[in-house]
Amino acid sequence: MLALYLREVRLGVRAGGGALTGVLFFLAVVAVIPFGVGPDLNLLARIGPAVLWIGALLASLLGLERLFQADREDGALDLLVMAEDRHMLAATVFVKCLAHWTANVMPLVAVAPLLGLFMNVPAAGLAAATLTLAVGTPAITFIGAVGAALTVALPRGGLLVSVLILPLTIPVLIFGVAASRGAVADPDPFLPPFLILAALTLFFAVIGPVAAALALRTSD
Repeated sequence: MLALYLREVRLGVRAGGGALTGVLFFLAVVAVIPFGVGPDLNLLARIGPAVLWIGALLASLLGLERLFQADREDGALDLLVMAEDRHMLAATVFVKCLAHWTANVMPLVAVAPLLGLFMNVPAAGLAAATLTLAVGTPAITFIGAVGAALTVALPRGGLLVSVLILPLTIPVLIFGVAASRGAVADPDPFLPPFLILAALTLFFAVIGPVAAALALRTSD
């Protein structure tokens, strides 16, 4: 599994453009907000964590349709689907999700503090937003694996993947923003929504790969 993870990370990096496109899209979302709401620094500071989360969520959806495309094109996916060990496919999907998050989503988490400065978010808010993004964005990837598996046989399923999984990511967004705001806006709590966010990630880490594996077997 470690060898598979390292291979998928290398392939994700070599593919090029995925992480950079996500970061540029993240930057574009954050950059246009001040033009829309005005130059009120206090307002930007209040909505900053929510803007960071929305931008990261939308940027995380980019490239999910390619999660299984390469394996389908070279025939590796057919071998996995036909394997007698049914648990192997779910484990492989789990590892591929981790590798996708490392290569494409983790850069978004890394640049979130810098983009938060554009929104006048205080230091505590930047730290909380970065922490919640690091904990919550893997759930988006695990949810996205299900959509990618359902549309793997479609030639252009990128938009469809986003439409399918976006409603399922709303709870992650809600608790991620609530935890980020709780770090800077008294008396809003930080720990309860953060723990729920972590629980959602663990839940989807189990359910997502299993559901994606079933979808891959059905689509095949």
